[in-house]
Amino acid sequence: MSKTNTGNFFEDFRLGQEITHATPRTLTDGDTALYTALYGSRFALNCSDAFAEKLGFPQAPVDDLLVFHTVFGKTVPDVSLNAVANLGYASGIFGAPVFPGDTLSARSQVIGLKENSNGKTGVVYVRTIGANARGEEVLRYVRWVMVKKRDEAAKASGEQIPNLPGSVPVAELRALNGITIAGYDRAAAGSRHLWEDYTPGERIDHVDGMTIEEAEHQLATRLYQNTARVHFNQHAEAQGRFGKRLVYGGHVISLARSLSFNGLANAFRIAAINGGQHVNPVFAGDTIYAWSEVLDKAELPGRADMGALRLRTFAVKDRACADFPGVKPDGSHEDGVVLDMDYWVALPR
Repeated sequence: MSKTNTGNFFEDFRLGQEITHATPRTLTDGDTALYTALYGSRFALNCSDAFAEKLGFPQAPVDDLLVFHTVFGKTVPDVSLNAVANLGYASGIFGAPVFPGDTLSARSQVIGLKENSNGKTGVVYVRTIGANARGEEVLRYVRWVMVKKRDEAAKASGEQIPNLPGSVPVAELRALNGITIAGYDRAAAGSRHLWEDYTPGERIDHVDGMTIEEAEHQLATRLYQNTARVHFNQHAEAQGRFGKRLVYGGHVISLARSLSFNGLANAFRIAAINGGQHVNPVFAGDTIYAWSEVLDKAELPGRADMGALRLRTFAVKDRACADFPGVKPDGSHEDGVVLDMDYWVALPR
Protein backbone atom coordinates (compact mmCIF):
# COMPACT_ATOMS: atom_id res chain seq x y z
CA MET A 1 0.00 0.00 0.00
CA SER A 2 1.34 3.43 -0.93
CA LYS A 3 2.01 5.76 1.96
CA THR A 4 1.87 8.91 -0.15
CA ASN A 5 -1.21 11.01 -0.85
CA THR A 6 -2.21 11.20 -4.51
CA GLY A 7 -5.35 13.20 -3.70
CA ASN A 8 -8.97 12.34 -4.38
CA PHE A 9 -10.23 11.92 -7.91
CA PHE A 10 -13.82 12.64 -8.92
CA GLU A 11 -15.03 9.06 -8.42
CA ASP A 12 -13.60 9.01 -4.86
CA PHE A 13 -16.14 11.58 -3.60
CA ARG A 14 -19.52 10.65 -2.11
CA LEU A 15 -22.54 12.84 -1.39
CA GLY A 16 -22.61 13.65 2.30
CA GLN A 17 -18.96 12.68 2.77
CA GLU A 18 -17.33 14.42 5.75
CA ILE A 19 -13.65 15.34 5.52
CA THR A 20 -11.50 16.56 8.40
CA HIS A 21 -8.51 18.35 6.91
CA ALA A 22 -4.99 17.94 8.25
CA THR A 23 -2.50 20.40 9.71
CA PRO A 24 -4.10 23.06 11.92
CA ARG A 25 -2.36 26.38 11.31
CA THR A 26 -1.40 28.95 13.95
CA LEU A 27 -1.31 32.40 12.37
CA THR A 28 1.39 34.74 13.68
CA ASP A 29 2.46 38.36 13.39
CA GLY A 30 4.97 37.09 10.83
CA ASP A 31 2.17 35.75 8.64
CA THR A 32 0.33 39.07 8.73
CA ALA A 33 3.51 40.99 7.89
CA LEU A 34 4.23 38.67 4.97
CA TYR A 35 0.63 39.04 3.75
CA THR A 36 1.04 42.83 3.79
CA ALA A 37 4.33 42.53 1.91
CA LEU A 38 2.68 40.44 -0.79
CA TYR A 39 -0.36 42.65 -1.42
CA GLY A 40 0.30 46.02 0.18
CA SER A 41 -3.17 46.18 1.71
CA ARG A 42 -3.75 49.46 3.59
CA PHE A 43 -7.06 48.90 5.38
CA ALA A 44 -6.44 50.52 8.75
CA LEU A 45 -8.26 47.90 10.83
CA ASN A 46 -5.70 45.24 9.86
CA CYS A 47 -2.70 47.59 10.01
CA SER A 48 -3.06 49.36 13.36
CA ASP A 49 -3.66 47.98 16.85
CA ALA A 50 -4.56 51.50 17.99
CA PHE A 51 -7.20 51.85 15.25
CA ALA A 52 -8.62 48.39 16.01
CA GLU A 53 -8.83 49.06 19.75
CA LYS A 54 -11.07 52.07 19.09
CA LEU A 55 -13.51 49.71 17.37
CA GLY A 56 -13.61 47.31 20.30
CA PHE A 57 -10.99 44.79 19.14
CA PRO A 58 -8.17 43.74 21.51
CA GLN A 59 -5.68 44.28 18.64
CA ALA A 60 -5.63 44.43 14.86
CA PRO A 61 -7.40 41.32 13.50
CA VAL A 62 -5.89 39.17 10.77
CA ASP A 63 -6.99 40.26 7.29
CA ASP A 64 -10.26 38.54 6.35
CA LEU A 65 -8.76 37.13 3.16
CA LEU A 66 -5.73 35.71 4.95
CA VAL A 67 -8.26 33.78 7.04
CA PHE A 68 -10.04 32.68 3.85
CA HIS A 69 -6.83 31.52 2.15
CA THR A 70 -5.61 29.68 5.25
CA VAL A 71 -8.86 27.73 5.57
CA PHE A 72 -8.95 27.14 1.80
CA GLY A 73 -5.38 25.84 1.85
CA LYS A 74 -6.29 23.17 4.40
CA THR A 75 -8.82 21.71 1.93
CA VAL A 76 -6.61 21.43 -1.14
CA PRO A 77 -4.92 18.03 -0.45
CA ASP A 78 -8.34 16.41 0.02
CA VAL A 79 -10.57 18.34 -2.39
CA SER A 80 -8.60 19.88 -5.24
CA LEU A 81 -5.17 18.26 -5.51
CA ASN A 82 -6.34 16.77 -8.82
CA ALA A 83 -8.34 19.80 -9.90
CA VAL A 84 -8.49 21.12 -13.43
CA ALA A 85 -9.92 24.43 -12.19
CA ASN A 86 -11.52 26.00 -9.14
CA LEU A 87 -14.82 27.25 -10.57
CA GLY A 88 -16.62 29.37 -8.03
CA TYR A 89 -17.71 30.33 -4.52
CA ALA A 90 -21.00 31.04 -2.75
CA SER A 91 -22.55 31.41 0.72
CA GLY A 92 -19.33 32.61 2.33
CA ILE A 93 -19.90 33.97 5.83
CA PHE A 94 -17.14 35.31 8.08
CA GLY A 95 -17.60 34.74 11.80
CA ALA A 96 -15.42 35.35 14.85
CA PRO A 97 -12.42 37.63 14.16
CA VAL A 98 -9.01 35.98 14.00
CA PHE A 99 -5.97 37.40 15.80
CA PRO A 100 -2.27 36.51 15.69
CA GLY A 101 -1.84 33.43 17.87
CA ASP A 102 -5.14 31.84 16.82
CA THR A 103 -5.00 28.33 15.38
CA LEU A 104 -7.31 27.53 12.47
CA SER A 105 -8.54 24.14 11.31
CA ALA A 106 -11.03 23.11 8.64
CA ARG A 107 -13.56 20.44 7.78
CA SER A 108 -15.68 19.97 4.66
CA GLN A 109 -18.80 18.14 3.53
CA VAL A 110 -19.47 17.06 -0.06
CA ILE A 111 -22.85 18.60 -0.97
CA GLY A 112 -22.90 18.10 -4.74
CA LEU A 113 -21.49 16.01 -7.59
CA LYS A 114 -21.92 16.31 -11.36
CA GLU A 115 -20.01 14.33 -13.97
CA ASN A 116 -19.02 16.32 -17.06
CA SER A 117 -20.12 15.22 -20.53
CA ASN A 118 -16.53 14.53 -21.61
CA GLY A 119 -16.37 11.63 -19.14
CA LYS A 120 -12.91 12.74 -18.02
CA THR A 121 -13.80 15.15 -15.22
CA GLY A 122 -16.56 16.08 -12.82
CA VAL A 123 -17.57 18.95 -10.59
CA VAL A 124 -17.43 18.54 -6.81
CA TYR A 125 -19.31 20.94 -4.48
CA VAL A 126 -18.12 21.21 -0.88
CA ARG A 127 -19.16 23.28 2.12
CA THR A 128 -16.13 24.11 4.26
CA ILE A 129 -16.11 25.38 7.84
CA GLY A 130 -13.03 26.95 9.44
CA ALA A 131 -12.81 27.22 13.22
CA ASN A 132 -10.35 28.42 15.84
CA ALA A 133 -8.96 26.28 18.67
CA ARG A 134 -11.87 27.35 20.91
CA GLY A 135 -14.33 25.85 18.45
CA GLU A 136 -15.61 29.25 17.27
CA GLU A 137 -16.52 29.36 13.61
CA VAL A 138 -14.41 31.92 11.74
CA LEU A 139 -15.60 31.17 8.21
CA ARG A 140 -17.92 28.97 6.21
CA TYR A 141 -18.29 28.88 2.44
CA VAL A 142 -19.24 26.70 -0.52
CA ARG A 143 -16.96 26.16 -3.48
CA TRP A 144 -17.13 23.99 -6.55
CA VAL A 145 -14.16 22.59 -8.37
CA MET A 146 -13.61 20.58 -11.55
CA VAL A 147 -11.68 17.42 -10.68
CA LYS A 148 -10.05 14.80 -12.91
CA LYS A 149 -11.21 11.21 -12.96
CA ARG A 150 -8.72 8.44 -12.26
CA ASP A 151 -10.71 6.00 -14.39
CA GLU A 152 -12.75 7.47 -17.22
CA ALA A 153 -15.11 4.47 -17.06
CA ALA A 154 -15.97 5.16 -13.41
CA LYS A 155 -19.33 6.75 -12.63
CA ALA A 156 -20.29 9.19 -9.89
CA SER A 157 -21.74 7.58 -6.77
CA GLY A 158 -24.75 9.86 -7.12
CA GLU A 159 -25.35 13.20 -8.76
CA GLN A 160 -26.79 16.33 -7.21
CA ILE A 161 -26.29 20.04 -7.82
CA PRO A 162 -26.96 22.03 -4.63
CA ASN A 163 -29.41 24.91 -4.66
CA LEU A 164 -27.36 27.89 -3.48
CA PRO A 165 -28.76 31.32 -2.55
CA GLY A 166 -27.92 34.32 -4.70
CA SER A 167 -26.61 36.26 -1.72
CA VAL A 168 -26.07 36.02 2.03
CA PRO A 169 -28.97 37.66 3.94
CA VAL A 170 -27.93 40.81 5.79
CA ALA A 171 -29.21 39.32 9.06
CA GLU A 172 -26.50 36.63 8.79
CA LEU A 173 -23.53 39.04 8.65
CA ARG A 174 -22.04 37.80 11.91
CA ALA A 175 -18.60 39.32 11.37
CA LEU A 176 -19.98 42.73 12.40
CA ASN A 177 -21.16 41.72 15.89
CA GLY A 178 -19.55 43.59 18.77
CA ILE A 179 -17.90 46.30 16.67
CA THR A 180 -18.05 49.83 18.09
CA ILE A 181 -17.99 52.61 15.50
CA ALA A 182 -17.96 55.62 17.85
CA GLY A 183 -14.16 55.77 17.77
CA TYR A 184 -13.79 55.30 14.02
CA ASP A 185 -11.10 57.65 12.68
CA ARG A 186 -11.79 58.57 9.04
CA ALA A 187 -8.52 60.46 8.69
CA ALA A 188 -6.55 57.43 9.83
CA ALA A 189 -8.62 55.17 7.59
CA GLY A 190 -7.80 57.32 4.57
CA SER A 191 -11.22 58.38 3.29
CA ARG A 192 -14.08 60.72 4.18
CA HIS A 193 -16.66 58.67 2.23
CA LEU A 194 -19.16 56.86 4.45
CA TRP A 195 -21.98 54.39 3.79
CA GLU A 196 -24.41 57.16 2.81
CA ASP A 197 -22.03 58.42 0.10
CA TYR A 198 -22.35 55.29 -2.05
CA THR A 199 -25.25 54.66 -4.44
CA PRO A 200 -26.43 51.38 -6.03
CA GLY A 201 -25.31 51.36 -9.64
CA GLU A 202 -22.24 53.48 -8.91
CA ARG A 203 -19.00 52.28 -10.50
CA ILE A 204 -15.55 52.88 -9.02
CA ASP A 205 -12.35 52.53 -11.01
CA HIS A 206 -9.67 51.62 -8.47
CA VAL A 207 -7.09 53.03 -10.93
CA ASP A 208 -3.92 51.35 -9.71
CA GLY A 209 -2.39 48.20 -11.19
CA MET A 210 -0.13 45.54 -9.71
CA THR A 211 2.07 43.13 -11.69
CA ILE A 212 2.31 39.54 -10.42
CA GLU A 213 5.85 38.25 -10.03
CA GLU A 214 6.62 34.52 -10.25
CA ALA A 215 8.25 34.38 -6.83
CA GLU A 216 5.43 36.34 -5.17
CA HIS A 217 2.53 34.17 -6.26
CA GLN A 218 4.38 30.99 -5.35
CA LEU A 219 5.40 32.39 -1.97
CA ALA A 220 1.80 33.45 -1.29
CA THR A 221 0.44 30.03 -2.17
CA ARG A 222 2.99 28.34 0.07
CA LEU A 223 1.99 30.71 2.88
CA TYR A 224 -1.50 29.18 2.71
CA GLN A 225 -0.07 25.62 2.43
CA ASN A 226 -1.99 25.21 -0.81
CA THR A 227 -0.40 22.13 -2.38
CA ALA A 228 -2.04 22.25 -5.83
CA ARG A 229 0.62 21.19 -8.35
CA VAL A 230 -0.50 23.63 -11.02
CA HIS A 231 0.95 26.51 -9.01
CA PHE A 232 4.43 25.08 -8.36
CA ASN A 233 5.61 22.32 -10.66
CA GLN A 234 6.91 23.81 -13.90
CA HIS A 235 8.37 20.43 -14.93
CA ALA A 236 4.84 18.99 -14.97
CA GLU A 237 3.00 22.11 -16.12
CA ALA A 238 5.26 22.48 -19.15
CA GLN A 239 3.30 19.52 -20.55
CA GLY A 240 -0.07 20.96 -19.48
CA ARG A 241 -2.71 23.13 -21.14
CA PHE A 242 -0.80 26.38 -20.78
CA GLY A 243 2.82 25.26 -20.60
CA LYS A 244 3.41 27.16 -17.37
CA ARG A 245 2.27 27.50 -13.77
CA LEU A 246 -1.09 29.03 -12.94
CA VAL A 247 -1.48 31.74 -10.32
CA TYR A 248 -3.73 30.65 -7.43
CA GLY A 249 -7.07 32.39 -7.91
CA GLY A 250 -7.11 33.56 -4.31
CA HIS A 251 -3.95 35.54 -5.02
CA VAL A 252 -5.98 37.56 -7.53
CA ILE A 253 -8.80 38.03 -4.99
CA SER A 254 -6.35 39.53 -2.50
CA LEU A 255 -4.82 41.79 -5.15
CA ALA A 256 -8.29 43.06 -6.13
CA ARG A 257 -9.20 43.71 -2.49
CA SER A 258 -5.94 45.57 -1.92
CA LEU A 259 -6.46 47.69 -5.05
CA SER A 260 -10.04 48.48 -3.96
CA PHE A 261 -8.68 50.56 -1.07
CA ASN A 262 -8.49 53.42 -3.59
CA GLY A 263 -12.18 54.28 -3.55
CA LEU A 264 -13.34 52.01 -0.71
CA ALA A 265 -10.89 52.74 2.11
CA ASN A 266 -13.66 52.72 4.73
CA ALA A 267 -14.87 49.23 3.73
CA PHE A 268 -13.09 47.96 6.80
CA ARG A 269 -14.40 44.37 6.92
CA ILE A 270 -15.51 41.76 4.43
CA ALA A 271 -18.64 40.29 5.99
CA ALA A 272 -19.66 37.74 3.37
CA ILE A 273 -18.87 36.37 -0.10
CA ASN A 274 -22.09 35.99 -2.07
CA GLY A 275 -20.47 34.45 -5.11
CA GLY A 276 -17.38 34.48 -7.24
CA GLN A 277 -15.89 33.14 -10.45
CA HIS A 278 -12.35 32.78 -11.69
CA VAL A 279 -13.17 33.68 -15.28
CA ASN A 280 -9.77 33.23 -16.95
CA PRO A 281 -6.32 31.98 -15.94
CA VAL A 282 -3.65 34.33 -14.62
CA PHE A 283 0.12 33.92 -15.00
CA ALA A 284 3.24 35.58 -13.66
CA GLY A 285 3.89 38.80 -15.54
CA ASP A 286 0.20 39.74 -15.80
CA THR A 287 -0.78 43.14 -14.38
CA ILE A 288 -4.01 43.20 -12.38
CA TYR A 289 -6.40 46.17 -12.29
CA ALA A 290 -9.78 46.27 -10.57
CA TRP A 291 -13.08 48.12 -10.50
CA SER A 292 -16.22 47.74 -8.39
CA GLU A 293 -19.94 48.30 -8.82
CA VAL A 294 -22.21 49.00 -5.86
CA LEU A 295 -24.98 46.43 -6.28
CA ASP A 296 -26.94 47.24 -3.15
CA LYS A 297 -26.74 48.89 0.25
CA ALA A 298 -28.43 47.71 3.42
CA GLU A 299 -29.06 48.95 6.91
CA LEU A 300 -27.96 46.52 9.59
CA PRO A 301 -30.58 45.38 12.12
CA GLY A 302 -30.26 47.45 15.29
CA ARG A 303 -27.25 49.42 13.99
CA ALA A 304 -27.45 53.11 13.14
CA ASP A 305 -23.66 53.51 13.19
CA MET A 306 -22.69 51.34 10.22
CA GLY A 307 -24.19 49.79 7.13
CA ALA A 308 -23.39 47.16 4.51
CA LEU A 309 -22.55 47.58 0.83
CA ARG A 310 -22.95 44.76 -1.64
CA LEU A 311 -20.12 45.07 -4.14
CA ARG A 312 -19.28 43.35 -7.40
CA THR A 313 -15.57 43.62 -8.04
CA PHE A 314 -13.97 42.71 -11.34
CA ALA A 315 -10.25 41.99 -11.62
CA VAL A 316 -8.85 42.51 -15.12
CA LYS A 317 -5.42 41.63 -16.46
CA ASP A 318 -3.32 43.87 -18.68
CA ARG A 319 -6.21 46.28 -19.24
CA ALA A 320 -6.93 49.44 -17.28
CA CYS A 321 -10.48 49.72 -15.96
CA ALA A 322 -11.51 53.27 -16.91
CA ASP A 323 -14.05 51.74 -19.35
CA PHE A 324 -15.28 49.25 -16.69
CA PRO A 325 -14.80 45.93 -18.55
CA GLY A 326 -17.27 43.41 -17.17
CA VAL A 327 -20.01 41.29 -18.70
CA LYS A 328 -21.25 41.34 -22.31
CA PRO A 329 -24.98 41.35 -23.14
CA ASP A 330 -24.83 37.59 -23.80
CA GLY A 331 -23.55 36.97 -20.26
CA SER A 332 -19.95 36.20 -21.20
CA HIS A 333 -17.13 38.25 -19.75
CA GLU A 334 -15.21 40.87 -21.69
CA ASP A 335 -11.60 40.37 -22.73
CA GLY A 336 -9.15 40.50 -19.85
CA VAL A 337 -11.60 39.84 -17.01
CA VAL A 338 -10.14 37.23 -14.66
CA LEU A 339 -12.29 37.57 -11.51
CA ASP A 340 -15.95 38.40 -10.93
CA MET A 341 -16.73 38.56 -7.21
CA ASP A 342 -19.89 39.55 -5.32
CA TYR A 343 -19.54 40.31 -1.58
CA TRP A 344 -20.76 42.34 1.39
CA VAL A 345 -18.53 44.86 3.18
CA ALA A 346 -19.14 47.04 6.23
CA LEU A 347 -18.73 50.83 6.30
CA PRO A 348 -19.32 53.38 9.06
CA ARG A 349 -22.32 55.71 8.76
